[in-house]
Amino acid sequence: MRKRGVCGSKDNVLSNVSHRLRIPQAPSTGDSMHDLPALMALLAGALAVTAVSRRTGISAPLALVVVGLAVSSIPGVPDYTIDPDLVLLVILPPLLYSAALNSSTIGIRANLRPIGLLAFGLVLFSTAVAGVLAWWLVPGMPLGVALVLGAVIAPPDAVAATSIGRRLGLPRKIMTVLSGESLVNDATALTAYRVAVAAVIGTGYSLLAGVGLFLLAAVGGAVIGYAIGWVVHRVRRLLRDDMLESAVGLIVPFFAYLVAEEVHASGVLAVVVAGLYLGHRAPSGSAATRLQDRAVWNAADTLLEAVVFALIGLQLRSVLESVSTDFGPLVVAGLVLTAGMVLARGAWVFLVMYLPEFLRRRNPDWRHKVIVSWAGMRGVVSLAAASAIPTATLAGEPFPHRNEVLFLTFFVTLATLLLHGTTLPWLIGLLGVRGTEDYTDALAEAEAQHNAARAAQERLDELTAEAEPPGDVAERLRRAAQQRSNRAWERLGRSADEVGESPTAAYRRLRGEMLAAERTVFVQFRDDRRIDDEVLRRVMHQLDLEELWLSRD
Repeated sequence: MRKRGVCGSKDNVLSNVSHRLRIPQAPSTGDSMHDLPALMALLAGALAVTAVSRRTGISAPLALVVVGLAVSSIPGVPDYTIDPDLVLLVILPPLLYSAALNSSTIGIRANLRPIGLLAFGLVLFSTAVAGVLAWWLVPGMPLGVALVLGAVIAPPDAVAATSIGRRLGLPRKIMTVLSGESLVNDATALTAYRVAVAAVIGTGYSLLAGVGLFLLAAVGGAVIGYAIGWVVHRVRRLLRDDMLESAVGLIVPFFAYLVAEEVHASGVLAVVVAGLYLGHRAPSGSAATRLQDRAVWNAADTLLEAVVFALIGLQLRSVLESVSTDFGPLVVAGLVLTAGMVLARGAWVFLVMYLPEFLRRRNPDWRHKVIVSWAGMRGVVSLAAASAIPTATLAGEPFPHRNEVLFLTFFVTLATLLLHGTTLPWLIGLLGVRGTEDYTDALAEAEAQHNAARAAQERLDELTAEAEPPGDVAERLRRAAQQRSNRAWERLGRSADEVGESPTAAYRRLRGEMLAAERTVFVQFRDDRRIDDEVLRRVMHQLDLEELWLSRD
């Protein structure tokens, strides 16, 4: 009889779990709408903490976790228990898809070796290290269960690390490696997790079958993601409707994930590959679609990341209540596991990634490896995978040490977030690791703008030779193309503090004030009922587009 998944009776072990984000209802009524205030409180609170963090320059992920921990200890606060289906089917796909859209396919290809070593090799190595440590530390824990725990806590979540790195100006190569790792490592960990869970509940795989499952997940997910990206790209070009194109883009991550999981491939890889494909080909789409997509996915990222990190902190109460044994040995085990994960990542980065480059006399910058080795924060995917562990085996026996796995997962996730999140900025400053791409990017942009302006003027000459436009239209277009090229060259000069305000900066400042004055008049006309709201929205859209152009980097 064909196995339908690691649990035998379900297509996917993750779909076995019937939990949801459990927000308790008022005891006096069964009306499900009583869940809504608690959910709204979570969303509003997470966004409020994010807003304060951005204003004060504090790492938002770290602040959300700390505030979540504090709130979870307040009596009367709802018990926000993580639902694995919610995280793995609703939150994870759009986060991965958005990150893939904004990733550089060319940069990932140029760094395939370090990304592959981290996303595949390090995850499997960390699974083995954590498994052996847990088997040794937790009395009575079978090796199979320990490997389940190892797979759960193996993949880092680079959201916190990349937010810190972006704020402090880390070199692009480090950012690309960390981002590329986070795009793929969940797929490796979840596949190892399935194999380990299958061994524990009684539908185990042989070593060869396990390798086959891993290859099916990786290759199948990549193929499905590429196919979906290819189809969606062509469908969107046929639509020629920016609203519909953006609407189609919204369903891509969920569709890719579900299709891949349905055939036992990696939904994570399917989402990532589809996002990379569509992101790389975004310039061939319409400007309106690109602007809408950027706004939609930036807003979605802000909301989902805020909720995810707040939920991590809010798990404290439910995790503590789930453990009936003595906390002392588990805390010791958590400390050792955390240290083991930190040391395992450091050893892998330096022995497997740095040492071969050094021996080949490539003179790699050891400081970059230190930063990469210290960016090992765990995230909500680990907690979701732990929550998705079946409660019983196929024989009807309780899943051994399930509560201990949940506690240790929460401990390692929280410990790595707090440890790395608080010390990574200090470490970056201590080592003096800073990116130098600002000047080289400005130089490359200036060259590209110069060539683009020349191409634009040549095309204008061809068009005006066929039919001369009325008035001074052609001359105005030539000046606009030249000004765009000049703005790029201005960025290569000395700063405004040294030479004063540049012509472009002065234009932006003055035109911004003029737009504000225009906007005030239009609003006053609407308030006086001299123009309709529809007219106001149309002219405001035009002003907004110009203001966005003025405020671009």
